[in-house]
Amino acid sequence: MATPLDQAQIDTINQYDTEQRYKYLLKEVVTNREIWILTDEHGCVMLNSEDEDCVPVWPNQEFAEAWATGDWDNCKAEAISLNKWHSRWTYGLEDDELAIAIFPNQDEEGLVVFPDEFDFELKQQARKTK
Repeated sequence: MATPLDQAQIDTINQYDTEQRYKYLLKEVVTNREIWILTDEHGCVMLNSEDEDCVPVWPNQEFAEAWATGDWDNCKAEAISLNKWHSRWTYGLEDDELAIAIFPNQDEEGLVVFPDEFDFELKQQARKTK
């Protein structure tokens, strides 16, 4: 279980650009062994980029919950274990031809990557931390 973030940490991380957010997410997911999504009564919520339908993911509960406002105020942050992500989600997203929106900020800015790329980067990060 991850240590909760304080407001100063959240404010600092919210200033990161998309590449810094991606690196932060990879480190947090590997360290905490969980990745955060938002769900509603229909399942995982989605974002649409110009080219792709995406599943947004966050490194911490606090950032996922910050998105549960407005149209998404009925959504709940849900942690997925890293093992479950590797064993089910990567292939499921590929089969459904979905991309991943990496740690989008409040302006809906974030990198869009394909599930196999994300899986590879997570495994690379795990090797670095051993």
